[in-house]
Amino acid sequence: MNKTTFEISKMDCPSEENLIRMSLDGISGIAHLEFDIPNRILEVYHKDDSLPIENAIRNLNLGDKKIKTEAAEALAFEEHTNQRKLLWTVLGINFAFFIIEMTTGVISSSMGLVADSLDMLADSFVYGLSLMAVGGTIFRKKQIAKLAGYFQMALAIIGFVEILRRFFGYESLPNFKTMIIVSIFALIANAICLYLMQKSKSKEEAHMKASMIFTSNDVIINLGVLSAGFLVHWLNSGMPDLIIGTIVFVLVLQGAFRILKLSK
Repeated sequence: MNKTTFEISKMDCPSEENLIRMSLDGISGIAHLEFDIPNRILEVYHKDDSLPIENAIRNLNLGDKKIKTEAAEALAFEEHTNQRKLLWTVLGINFAFFIIEMTTGVISSSMGLVADSLDMLADSFVYGLSLMAVGGTIFRKKQIAKLAGYFQMALAIIGFVEILRRFFGYESLPNFKTMIIVSIFALIANAICLYLMQKSKSKEEAHMKASMIFTSNDVIINLGVLSAGFLVHWLNSGMPDLIIGTIVFVLVLQGAFRILKLSK
């Protein structure tokens, strides 16, 4: 196995990374691509001659310069295993809190908790898809990001319908204590997930960026549901819960559009 290192002066963001991945997709012998966007460095792990790789990158006109070709260390490929462990961890956390929040949300009549639970379910779905993407081609990762985006959009629409039903119908006052306690634990869980993903070396890849977008939204959502719990108690009204539920699904919809952009 060889490693060829390139300096690419015009590689400023993940958009150029995606262009390079698409250009190299299909070239036989490529085992792994390692991007260092801040330093504009690309490392290509490959078995065959580097000439087809050099030509494909040069055709993009991104100011490429081949630095060197050397023998690769097997340690460089441990990243995929680390990605899988990370994604399995955050998938388990999110799916567990989907069950917890859905159950407590129904019992406590809290639309905020129900909305957050569906968002957790969407995250679990995305992490599962990301596990399928680890080590795959850019085409596969973009297709997975697209599927995740549409799934998130569908959940948002379902949420808006339920909020309208509750707004025009009679619903008992949400249990503010349950809202506050569950939201605090969910906030801690999402903060841990976000921290783990930010430490990942592969956080710039499309499927991992999709996962980070979802988790960043979750932290904001948890704070909103927590605030709604206090307002329900203070105002003795279920309206804050419906309002935060609406805001949650707006964020879910925005996250869906951001994910779909990554898939282009």
